[in-house]
Amino acid sequence: MAAGLLVIGVGLALSFYVAWCLGANDAANPTECAVGSGVLSLRRALVLFCVFVALGAILQGFMVIKTIGKGVVEEVTVLGSLCVVLSACLWITFCTWRGLPVSTTHSIIGSVLGYGVVRGGLGGVNWAVFGGVGLSWIASPLAAAALAYLLYSLLASSLPRLEHGELYTRALLVFSLCFSAYAFGANDVGNATGVFLSITSELESIPRELLMLGLALLGTAGIAVGAFTWGYRVIETVGHRITRLDPVMGGAAELSNAVSVYLFTTIPYMLFGWGMPISTTLASVGSIIGVGVSKDRDTVSSRIILKILGAWVFTVPCAAVLCGAIYTLLNGVL
Repeated sequence: MAAGLLVIGVGLALSFYVAWCLGANDAANPTECAVGSGVLSLRRALVLFCVFVALGAILQGFMVIKTIGKGVVEEVTVLGSLCVVLSACLWITFCTWRGLPVSTTHSIIGSVLGYGVVRGGLGGVNWAVFGGVGLSWIASPLAAAALAYLLYSLLASSLPRLEHGELYTRALLVFSLCFSAYAFGANDVGNATGVFLSITSELESIPRELLMLGLALLGTAGIAVGAFTWGYRVIETVGHRITRLDPVMGGAAELSNAVSVYLFTTIPYMLFGWGMPISTTLASVGSIIGVGVSKDRDTVSSRIILKILGAWVFTVPCAAVLCGAIYTLLNGVL
C-alpha cells in the first residue's frame, strides 16, 4: 500500500513537472506572434494562452494519450519511465533557461532511446518505429512553413484593401492565438497524462478512465505555472529574434501553426482512432520562418535559426545520454 502511494505521488509530481516544462518552453508556440508583433502584452497573451489551453485539454485532451516509449522499445518499466521523464524534463529546463525552443516529444523519445540502449543494447530499440516518429518531426515544421508562406502572401495582398484592415488583422492574430492554444492543450496535455499512466502502469486498481479529467486539470495547472514563470525566455527568442514580425505576419504564422497542430491531432483520430503527437514547437518555429521568407528572406536571422536547429539536433542524443546515466545510477542503487 505504501509503495503504491509512493508511486502515485512520484507519478503526479513528475506529471506536474512535465506540464511546467510545457508551459515554460512551449507557451511561446501560441503567443510569440501576438507578443512579437506588439498586438498584445506578454501578460495578456499568457492569460489567453492559459484559458484556451485548459479548454483544449479538457475537451479534446483524451485524443492524444502519450504513453512513454510505446512502440519505440518493447517495454518501459516503472523505474525506466521515471528516468525517461526526469531526464527529458532536465534537458527541457536547461534549454528553457537558455531561451531555446525544444520539443517535449523529441526529449522524451531521446530519453527512451537512452533507456532502451542501456537496458537492451542497440537491439533493444525498434528503429523502424523511431524512424516513423521522426517523419512527423519533419512533416510538422515543413507543413506549417509552407502554409504560413502561402497564407501570408494571401493576407498581405487582401487585408490592406479592406476598410479597417488593421483591426481585422489584430482580431485575426488574437483569434489565432486562442485557436493555437486550444490545439496545444488538446495535443500536448497528453505528455503529462501519459507520464502518470506509464509510471502507475503496474497499479491495476487505478481506474484510468476516471483519472483523465483530473490529469488534464493537473496538466493545465502545471502549464500555467510554467508559462508565467519562465515562459518569457523562449517567447523573447522566437517572437523577436527569428524575424521582425508585424501583425499580418503574426496572424498568418499563428493561424498556420494552429491549423497544422489541430489537423495532425484531429484527422488521424477521426480516421484511425488516435491523434498524432507532433511537435508544436517545430510547427510554431516553422510557421514564423515561413512568413519571414514570404515577406523578405533577408530579415530572417540565419544565426538564430542555426542556434535553434542545433538545440533540436542535440536534443535526442543529449536526452538519451542523460537518461542512460540516470537509469544506470538508480538501477544500481535500487
